[in-house]
Amino acid sequence: MGSEEKQPFIGHLEELRKRLIASAIAVGIGFAASYAFAERLFGLLVAPLKAVMPEGDHLIFTNLPEMFFTYLKVSLLAGVMLVAPFIFYQLWMFIAPGLYKKEKKYVIPFVIASTILFVGGSLFGYYIVFPFGFKFFVGFSNEYVKALPSVKQYFSFAIKLLFAFGIVFELPVVIFFLAKMGVVTPQLLRKKRKYAILMTFVLAAILTPPDVVTQCMMAGPLIILYEIGIVVAHIAWKSKEKRKKEAEDDEETDEPEPEDVE
Repeated sequence: MGSEEKQPFIGHLEELRKRLIASAIAVGIGFAASYAFAERLFGLLVAPLKAVMPEGDHLIFTNLPEMFFTYLKVSLLAGVMLVAPFIFYQLWMFIAPGLYKKEKKYVIPFVIASTILFVGGSLFGYYIVFPFGFKFFVGFSNEYVKALPSVKQYFSFAIKLLFAFGIVFELPVVIFFLAKMGVVTPQLLRKKRKYAILMTFVLAAILTPPDVVTQCMMAGPLIILYEIGIVVAHIAWKSKEKRKKEAEDDEETDEPEPEDVE
C-alpha cells in the first residue's frame, strides 16, 4: 500500500476517533443526568413484567452489587436514548465527506428520522411486545414451579429486545441511502419482496422470545417498514436520476459550439 493510499485511510480513522470521542462524551453527560433518576427509570423498565406477575411477587438479585451495577446500566441506557440525536449527527458527519454537496443537505432529515425510528422502535417493543412476551413466559408458573426472575437476567433480556427493535426500525433510512448510492433500486426491492418477508421472520425468530405472537409482532412492522423502504427508495432513485440528467445537460451546455465554415 502506497503512502497516497495510507493517508486517506489514516484520515478516516482519525475522523472516526473524533466522532466516537464526541459521542462518548455526550453519552457520559446523558449518563450523569440520568443517574439521579436511576431507581425511577428502573421501575419504568420493569413495569411491563410487574404488570403480569402474580400479586406479591418481586424480582430478585443474588449478588450484593447487582442492583448498583444495574442502576448504572439503566442510567447508561437512558443516557444513550437522551443523546441519540447527537449520536446520529456524529454518524452523519462521519459519512458526509463521501456524499455529494446536494446530498449533505439531508443532515437534519437524517438525524430526525433516525432518532424517531430508533426511539419509536424501542417504544414499540416496550409498550406492545413486552406485555405479550412476558405474559407468555410467566404463564408457565403453576403450583409446582414459580417464576423468580433475577434483576440481571431481566435487564439483559429487556435491553436486547429494546435495541433490537430500535435498530430494525432504521430499515427505511438504510434503504434510502443504499438507493442513493445505487446499491439497490425500487425494482430490485419489489422483485425480492418474497425473500425479504422470509428474512424478516427469520430475523424475528432470532431476536425475539421463542413464541409465535412475539415473533409476528416484530416481523409485521418489519414488513411494513420494508414497503415504506420501497417508497423511500423510489424517491431517492428519482432524485439520483434527476441529478444525473442535470449533470449531463451541464456537460452538453459546456461543449464549444462549432465554428461557421465560410
